[in-house]
Amino acid sequence: MPLCDWMVYLQIGACRGIKSREDPWELQTCPALLIGTMIQIWASCLFPLFLTGFAQETLKPQEIKVDCNKTVTDTIYEYGAVTLNDKKYIQFKQYAGKHVLFVNVASYCDLTAQYPELNALQEDLQHFNVIILGFPCNQFGKQEPGKNSEILSGLKYVRPGGGFVPNFQLFEKGDVNGENEQKVFTFLKNSCPPTSELLGSSKHLFWEPFKVHDIRWNFEKFLVGTDGVPVMRWFHKIPVNTVKLDILEYLKQYDTQ
Repeated sequence: MPLCDWMVYLQIGACRGIKSREDPWELQTCPALLIGTMIQIWASCLFPLFLTGFAQETLKPQEIKVDCNKTVTDTIYEYGAVTLNDKKYIQFKQYAGKHVLFVNVASYCDLTAQYPELNALQEDLQHFNVIILGFPCNQFGKQEPGKNSEILSGLKYVRPGGGFVPNFQLFEKGDVNGENEQKVFTFLKNSCPPTSELLGSSKHLFWEPFKVHDIRWNFEKFLVGTDGVPVMRWFHKIPVNTVKLDILEYLKQYDTQ
């Protein structure tokens, strides 16, 4: 029996003992005393639970955006990847002088709806020298199960569907966490704090070993500056429009430097 219930049980037993003695005064006062004591007992038991719930509500399990480390000296220009459509290896140094947004994407995720929003973001920001690069990954809930040759068709006819074609560069499917992670993501993750204190359920995460800076889910984003150094990182659930506003604010500050 739980402690609170046991304490109430003892108090009820005490009242029953009083009734057996048939003391008129005690018989009158016992119900009131019992009610008051029960309230005190339950208050003492429930208050810690209230504090626990309050503490959970005040925890901050995720950040909207985190700024990357200012001491980073390496750049993305040391890395490269193979394009999804024409199997061409691109060295990222060809993006020198541009702002680059890295996104790990997936075709069968709740957040796949971000694909059209990323298209709109690319259109809106291309005049600001910003380009988006997408990296399909199957490590989060197995939500990119197809072969490289199937991904673009899946986007066009299934999700998002409706003839959707990404207007930004996609690269071949690969890992962004774990032993076989792409080296550029090793660099990006180590350059920025994680966007959440929580990693998630291991039954939906398919890599080893787990590390504190790992990407949490599909559609996490990293912005890299014109010098190839990471600038900021976004939690995967942050709306694309919020990302856009953050980038525009950064560009405003960048232009005044």
